[in-house]
Amino acid sequence: MENLGQFLPLMLIFVVAYFFMIRPQMKRQKDEKKFASELKKGDRIITKSGLHGKVVELNDKDYSCVIETMAGRLKFDRSAISMEMSKKLAANAKK
Repeated sequence: MENLGQFLPLMLIFVVAYFFMIRPQMKRQKDEKKFASELKKGDRIITKSGLHGKVVELNDKDYSCVIETMAGRLKFDRSAISMEMSKKLAANAKK
């Protein structure tokens, strides 16, 4: 019983870290993966580096997409697309 009292604070720290750090990060990764898989032609997006464009081609074989910008067409990995910025862009376009 005395040993349990010694490990209780350590276990409590782990539980708090799980619910406030690990679990939200796992949910975010799941949401980003879902967002990338739901992309379709014509979607306006912003990459994580800040490049704005429109999806013109999707390739499921190598999980990439071609986006059209003012400078031309560029091929990006879907993981390079920012979910937050793209959703903000879509929300502002609807207004």
